[in-house]
Amino acid sequence: MVWMIAIGLYVLNTLFMLIVAVREARRPALALNYLTVRLVLPVIGSVLYLISSRPKRIRGERLTSPNNESDTLPDSFSRTAFVIAHGLRHFTVSGLQNSQVQVLTNGTETYDKLIECLKNAQRTIGLEYYIFRNDRIGSRITELLIERAKAGVQVRLIRDGWASRRFPRSQINRMMDAGIECRTIFPLRFPRFMSTLNYRDHCKIVVIDGEEAFTGGINVGDEYLGLDPKIGFWRDTHLQIVGKAQADLQVIFDAHWKIASPERTSTGILHKENGNLLDTTSDATSKKIPTLDSPALSGLLAELGSELGTMDASDRAPRKQVLREAYVQTLEGNPLIPTPVIRQAYFSCITQADKTIDITTPYFVPDADIIIAIKMAVARGVRVRLLVPHRVIPGVVGPASRTYYGELLEAGVYIYLYDKGMLHAKVMVIDGEVAEVGAANYDMRSFRLDYEVCEFIYSVDVARDLTIQFERDLTDSIPLRIEDLQKRSVPQRILDQGARLLAPLL
Repeated sequence: MVWMIAIGLYVLNTLFMLIVAVREARRPALALNYLTVRLVLPVIGSVLYLISSRPKRIRGERLTSPNNESDTLPDSFSRTAFVIAHGLRHFTVSGLQNSQVQVLTNGTETYDKLIECLKNAQRTIGLEYYIFRNDRIGSRITELLIERAKAGVQVRLIRDGWASRRFPRSQINRMMDAGIECRTIFPLRFPRFMSTLNYRDHCKIVVIDGEEAFTGGINVGDEYLGLDPKIGFWRDTHLQIVGKAQADLQVIFDAHWKIASPERTSTGILHKENGNLLDTTSDATSKKIPTLDSPALSGLLAELGSELGTMDASDRAPRKQVLREAYVQTLEGNPLIPTPVIRQAYFSCITQADKTIDITTPYFVPDADIIIAIKMAVARGVRVRLLVPHRVIPGVVGPASRTYYGELLEAGVYIYLYDKGMLHAKVMVIDGEVAEVGAANYDMRSFRLDYEVCEFIYSVDVARDLTIQFERDLTDSIPLRIEDLQKRSVPQRILDQGARLLAPLL
């Protein structure tokens, strides 16, 4: 009897592994990872695959089109810029858009500009964040959104169901009671989350009045201001976009709004009648919501201001903020379509570079094609510089990344480890006139598993601003050498290689 059960389990296990191999035939590295985990941990491996293998077809539409034609760049741009812009046109939301772009290089600059624009909003505000915390800066923005909603502005908020799961129910109720519409992408609700847990909304998008937008690497949380003592200084890059390109971010926001799950408030019901918002909550509840001028909020802002004052003067000193003229292409990464749009865009830029490539990324665990493209760029005579953090969060990414550095250094890539604090910027600059800024990292999660958004910018001025910041970051970085990798201990090498096996899952 025992041997019959053993044979039955063996047959079931074999059938399951065959199913995995067939379903993931187009991604053999990922299939190998699932099969390895399944062999070592049969039960856990099966559950992991069922949770993370593939989501339900929640949205069939795609924001790119093979017929997407757009304007071309002026003759002042180089051949490289023309080729990249032409090659990416079918991956974009609506092609090439003439706009104004401002580069923001830390949380202080970003939140100051964002809050100023939110205060001036007159018609609509749309916010979409992977992380939205209920800390000091989160509370400040929440109170501002409530105030604008009470002033008649239509406010909509999308948050990710996993990364923002700790945002309190009480705050959601307050926001909805004030007239704010709140939704969550892939909330943790049984049993639906079993098919969507591994697919997250990693976008950071704010669109205001159909005129301006914000996007990049900065979420809503005190750590982006350098106020988390466990993390310390935080280096990031964000964008303010004014003009036509903001409409593409609005399109992405609206598409994500359709697939997000509406929140329900337990303290009151919000109705719309003749276009007017009617709050049916009690007067006592609504009176508890402080306005921007209330003593309670003033004390909060004063406390936040004093904490910001502890930052280094060079990090919080206001820089001259300038909107640069630029041509912009907006790309959305979508886990529900087979084409890894962001990955192919990165590959296109790297393969077309003629002079220089500067890459800044917090997570560097790419696939073989990206590595080959970088090495071939160096072989063509392109100077390639890669800036990555010395300390990586989460810890498993750092060991996996180290396994790529040796062959890149041997090929002639310059690698620098940012040592001042947490490096979270996602930036690429090509030939001093094409730049990419967004939310996507160089890993399989950003390429295939998450909703992502990236801006490809054609502007010598914007590229110069980003290059200046890159050079400034190098002064806080340590050059990596082959000798440094060779000094690793045997346990460290084993750990790195073990982490590399998980690269397709990171």
